[in-house]
Amino acid sequence: MRNDKLLNYLHLHFIVFIWGFTAVLGALISLEAIPLVWYRMLLAAGFVFLFLIFKKENLRFSLRTLGKFCFAGILIALHWLTFFGAIKASNVSVTLAVLSTGAFFASLLEPLLYGRKIILYEVLFGLIVVVGLYIIFDVEASYTLGIILALISAFLSALFSVINGKYVLEHKASTISFYELLFGVIGITIYLAFAGKFNTAFFTVSAHDWIYLIILASACTAYAFIASIHVMKWISPYTVMLTINMEPVYGIILALIVLGDSENMSPQFYYGALIILLTVIANGIIKITQERKRRRLHNT
Repeated sequence: MRNDKLLNYLHLHFIVFIWGFTAVLGALISLEAIPLVWYRMLLAAGFVFLFLIFKKENLRFSLRTLGKFCFAGILIALHWLTFFGAIKASNVSVTLAVLSTGAFFASLLEPLLYGRKIILYEVLFGLIVVVGLYIIFDVEASYTLGIILALISAFLSALFSVINGKYVLEHKASTISFYELLFGVIGITIYLAFAGKFNTAFFTVSAHDWIYLIILASACTAYAFIASIHVMKWISPYTVMLTINMEPVYGIILALIVLGDSENMSPQFYYGALIILLTVIANGIIKITQERKRRRLHNT
């Protein structure tokens, strides 16, 4: 049992490491954000579909449920479009640092969507995050567009997560993932068709881009998602939360190693990024501690 827990803990770190590598792949792929996301979602939907067929999962849902999946799929598509757009407009380090603010957008969205009260310490942490963002904006003004796109991406990610938190209570994560990926790529396809973007250039993808896209869609999307759900059978939510917060750290380190000088930032940038990351971790620790106290009181 102890060995199982250790192996799954190491597996979780590997999954988060893969997520950190997603941004690096986005920088390595020469495609613009829209075709990049279209290919990613199309390939990932195919991989997840094969997994569902292998597991013989039920794919039949009501139109109402499919409508909900469609809405979430459009959200995740917009999240990835702004995420990769931010990388193209700035770099991996800036995008991942700003993306860490997603936890605080979620703290603001949860009271609205779940009907709970606004928590004072979350507001305080939100102000601290603003300080971290100000430091990054102040020293990296040339990346303003990338920072704004990353902030939009963080908000969309938080909204997607909060909404999906309701869906996963009723349906399997793998089937949710398949339909959201499918509807996301359908949404982008409709836009591209009306905009007249489907041309020879769109379907001209280099060999090295195909390699990176397949890795991105299979390992970083389909596999990582399914595996992250699997390890939660053995790992506590507290450990999962702390480990996932390592994603920007892994991503920035990988970017420095793989992409080199283009990722070297000023010391002030890392101060701002550290303020955001530490605040996100502190917020998670407090939440998990409070949840444990509530469970103890409930059981007594």
